[in-house]
Amino acid sequence: MPVDPLTLPVDPAAQQALAARGLRFDLLDPGDDAAVRAWVEADARGFHEPASTDESFALVRGDFAESRTTGVYDDGLADPAVPVATITSWPAAMTVPGGEVTGWAISGVTVSPTHRRRGVARAMLEAELRAAAAADLPVAILTVSEATIYSRYGFGPAAWAAEWTVDARRAGWLGAPVPGRVQLVDRDTAIATARELLPAVRRATVGDVQIVGHRFVRLFGSDADAADLRRRRFARYDDEQGVPRGLAVYKLEQDPRDFTSSTVEVRHLATATDDACRALWQYLLQLDLVHTVRAGLRSVEEPLRWLVRDQRAIRATELREHLWVRVLDPVAALSARTYGGPGRLALRVTDPLGYAQGEWLIEAADDGTATVSAAAAPDGVPALELPVDLLGSLYLGGVPAVVLARAGRIAEGRPGDAVLADRLLRAPEAPLLATWF
Repeated sequence: MPVDPLTLPVDPAAQQALAARGLRFDLLDPGDDAAVRAWVEADARGFHEPASTDESFALVRGDFAESRTTGVYDDGLADPAVPVATITSWPAAMTVPGGEVTGWAISGVTVSPTHRRRGVARAMLEAELRAAAAADLPVAILTVSEATIYSRYGFGPAAWAAEWTVDARRAGWLGAPVPGRVQLVDRDTAIATARELLPAVRRATVGDVQIVGHRFVRLFGSDADAADLRRRRFARYDDEQGVPRGLAVYKLEQDPRDFTSSTVEVRHLATATDDACRALWQYLLQLDLVHTVRAGLRSVEEPLRWLVRDQRAIRATELREHLWVRVLDPVAALSARTYGGPGRLALRVTDPLGYAQGEWLIEAADDGTATVSAAAAPDGVPALELPVDLLGSLYLGGVPAVVLARAGRIAEGRPGDAVLADRLLRAPEAPLLATWF
């Protein structure tokens, strides 16, 4: 019987390790308003964000009943109720090629600058991995502010995102005509639409992760920031049957020197069909009084270049890894996805923490489903030797094994095995996570 990870007690190994450093490691009581508020303040300080207001605290307050939240406390401080380190986590569905898995989503990882270099982050993160493994969750996932920390715990970058910037006056529209229509809707209608639309988009997008708690409403602007909220606009695409298939959330920044040269900031763009994608991009690029359209957390394979006459009017900037994956149970994780046709592939994985250590054999059938077992590579079967963080990178099919082999990061059993591996592992489209968590 699977264990509910939200009911697990505090991790004793981490608690003992931190106690030896004079620190207390405790689970947060989600019903204790004062303790929750103190944790939120510590989290805000860790990310150099403003202190919470009553309105912003109310927005996040309900999340703590749906997550497992812990803090590290120094009882010798002037204010011992405020943790010196924070972390929170919850189960969330993640789309993989041909299916989905439930991952352990980790967020809010902070350590006070006064308590660095004491092994605090290591204790917390290793505790999270033990919790996920105890709950039989096949992977742990996170988005990161610092990219150099998490590979040491076995996480590998698995999905990239880009910010696209378009000179709208120069680009010119080339996309094919689209049936249906785009209409402006109010915030409440946009939220109601998104509750139906976003889960469907998530299930169709490899690398996308279920949105939990306040992160959903945050896409549409927050009551805690009234000025920003008033500037949000919502454009919805309905297909020819009147069914909503796409939604754009955006705001305009006016140029005080030239009223005709506004910048459109696309805060979120969700499209369930190619028609919706084309229709909403056309709408955004043809807004009056607009010079620049900027959209972040978009696919590195966005079709935008092929929708305009002048591709040089488009720049992809801030290309960076966004979603990191840590495989905990290779059999469960690798069995949950499909593959690019029949074939066999052997993986020899090294994992200093032990979860994924071993030799694993993937045997894919004609329909792409696979049987995965703990077994050494049979003679003649393509094989890769790799560390666990790069198993996470390969898992969603967005990173070519050939590239990792050329970089010397993975080893082929025989020359050409990486090419054969890519035939099985690569996803048809680049994985994308279009939100933060």
